[in-house]
Amino acid sequence: MLKGIDPLITPELIKLLMEMGHDDALVLADANFTAMSLGVGKPVLRLPGAGMARVVSAITAVLPLAADVAHPVAFMQVSDTTPPYLSALQREVVAMVSADMHQNQSAESVERYAFYDRVKRAYAIVVTGELQPFANFILRKGVIGENLRP
Repeated sequence: MLKGIDPLITPELIKLLMEMGHDDALVLADANFTAMSLGVGKPVLRLPGAGMARVVSAITAVLPLAADVAHPVAFMQVSDTTPPYLSALQREVVAMVSADMHQNQSAESVERYAFYDRVKRAYAIVVTGELQPFANFILRKGVIGENLRP
């Protein structure tokens, strides 16, 4: 255990988060997500029993979101709905991550199959124990550093 780090962050997860580079994408998936078929060749970690909101809270406490893109967070659009529809869980998670976004940024709704295409380009997948359908998110990693020196 480490001070200041949520115990939900396993040694494998902290290693994965630290290995990610700027703009790498991390998929946070619900328990029913097709992680193994979409995640061929990439790390797939499991946090069984942990709900999505809890996982997002733990991860965003240590993972900076990308500041140089309009949508550092994406979520899977619920089938047979149109934006701006969000499920209650999606609204909860988007509210959580909004605190880490700049004023000109927002979370982006992505159609299911387009979401799958993005997953194939992601760095890694974390499968949670979330049982709510369509509780799938993509976070783009930002940077921590000093301002450029003139």
